[in-house]
Amino acid sequence: MKDKSKEFWEERYSDEEYIYGKDPNVFFRTELGKLNPNSILLPADGEGRNAVFAAKTGWDVTAFDLSKAGKAKAIELAERNDVEINYEVTSAQEFDSHIKFEVIALIYAHFNAEDRPGIHNHLLQFLKPGGILIFEAFSKKQLDYNSGGPKEQAMLFSKEELRNEFSGLTIKYLEELEIEQNEGKYHKGKSCVLQMIGEKN
Repeated sequence: MKDKSKEFWEERYSDEEYIYGKDPNVFFRTELGKLNPNSILLPADGEGRNAVFAAKTGWDVTAFDLSKAGKAKAIELAERNDVEINYEVTSAQEFDSHIKFEVIALIYAHFNAEDRPGIHNHLLQFLKPGGILIFEAFSKKQLDYNSGGPKEQAMLFSKEELRNEFSGLTIKYLEELEIEQNEGKYHKGKSCVLQMIGEKN
């Protein structure tokens, strides 16, 4: 879950502990391991667990989030792991870059429903032709679970919505799965998620 208000995320990330843990998302880690390290963009990356993992495995990392508190924890985690990441404090709508990335990873980036298609379209302009999108987020069925995520159905995903919002990609993999999460205190227990790999046409 990545988008309510700036104040919400500042408060949540001001917690002393890493609330989603320090280890990378399992799907992200697995899929990134299949690719040769290059440039990667991590929107809404919060406390930096995925950005730091990517940097440790040789990727040139750009990440951003709304939260200054999130950035501070991400930079601290990077320093502890002796890596560097480029981390900006910005919204997804306002993010800009002269770089075209080999990979974009959207990991639990739940934006407001009315803004989401525009945000996805905006971010995909920063993906190179032939570049890869790695995506994992909560399915609409997550409302039947008690393991985290937005409580508004419109902020959750269906396969059809993903196909529509990422129509500029060739979908290589798209599955709805029940998984066991252990990502800090806010993503814990049985969950229903959507995982997708897409390639830019």
